[in-house]
Amino acid sequence: MRTKISIKSKNDIAKMRKAGLLLQKTHMVARSMVKPGVTTSEINEAVESFISQNGAIALFKGVQGVTPYPAGTCISVNEEVVHGIPGSRVLLEGDLVSIDIGVKLDGWCSDCACSYGVGTVSKEVQDLLNITEGCLNIALTKMKPGIKWRDIAKVMADSARKAGYSVVEELIGHGIGRELWESPDVPNYSTRAIPDFTLEEGMVIAVEPMINMGTHKIFTKSDNWTICTKDRKPSAHFEHSIAITADGVEVLTCDPNGEGWAIW
Repeated sequence: MRTKISIKSKNDIAKMRKAGLLLQKTHMVARSMVKPGVTTSEINEAVESFISQNGAIALFKGVQGVTPYPAGTCISVNEEVVHGIPGSRVLLEGDLVSIDIGVKLDGWCSDCACSYGVGTVSKEVQDLLNITEGCLNIALTKMKPGIKWRDIAKVMADSARKAGYSVVEELIGHGIGRELWESPDVPNYSTRAIPDFTLEEGMVIAVEPMINMGTHKIFTKSDNWTICTKDRKPSAHFEHSIAITADGVEVLTCDPNGEGWAIW
């Protein structure tokens, strides 16, 4: 069980925004390499180098599990939902690749994930990307002080399910701040199994819908990290670190103008 939800000051959030801007630039490095013929390890190496050169820490590297996570990025292709370990896998035309990166800068964490089509993708893959990004957009438009998270999560999940997709239920978002994973737990669907919370000014949470083309069921590969869809159909993943303001939100991982997605 997580601890009490931390409320950040405006100064804290400004520092988290600085970390978020670096993470947005890091995603631009990764995005520039998403093309047929590139290996996932090549993307990871470029990302780790960029983070180090900018005086930050790659948060995912060394995270404890059955074995420590070996890379600074999670790069998941097609049926891989999250936690894909970068390696020799070559990106192919038509693939869907999800890239999740976390950084710590000057003691503050930031977390963001984006999914991309490699080259020209099928309509089915593009539709999955659109609906998943749309779920995150739903959250951004509805988040403000006084709103219960469960009500937002229900609208997100309903949007995906009514379009014929499924919502991953075992994996959820989280609070973020000095640590990568803080309270509260932030599910992408309405459930009474996870305590609900009311949004307050100064909360910072990472919202990260993971939407599957087929079944919601997942399994972990023998590497003890990579999580895949049970039916091997594609999955997409979008995530932003988001601060609750007096009248809405500030997306901490968007572009320098304060608008748009990290992938744009």
